[in-house]
Amino acid sequence: MGKLQEGDLAPEIKAKDQNGEEFVLSDLKGKKVVLYFYPKDNTPGCTKQACNLRDHYQELKEAGYEVVGVSADSQKKHQNFISKYDLPFTLLADEDKKVLNDYEAWGKKKFMGREYVGIIRKTFVINEEGKIDQIIEKVKTKAHASQILN
Repeated sequence: MGKLQEGDLAPEIKAKDQNGEEFVLSDLKGKKVVLYFYPKDNTPGCTKQACNLRDHYQELKEAGYEVVGVSADSQKKHQNFISKYDLPFTLLADEDKKVLNDYEAWGKKKFMGREYVGIIRKTFVINEEGKIDQIIEKVKTKAHASQILN
């Protein structure tokens, strides 16, 4: 499989959400989906990003979007993150990193001059047909909803 691009069919997802329920991406066919990948619950940047999406959740819903976050955190960590910040959307626990790998959100990163492997913060906007409309690779954690809505 080559690099994912806008216009490609979004890879299918089957993963457990914060409540242990199976989430299947194709079940959302006919809806627009904001699928965002983030490194870790309760870290400063990830909290800013989640709270920005929470604060603009109504606008996103009115624009027809379902919001789904993905990280390698456990269901329990997701439950705590959701209740601590009153997040109204689904978070997927991708502990085996299958979804992260399918969406090229697991790989080499650089931070403060050192290179390591981890979760790459990026967002996929998927249309009603299940195709990728937009890939946001330079995510602004404090203004992420406006990046999606514009």
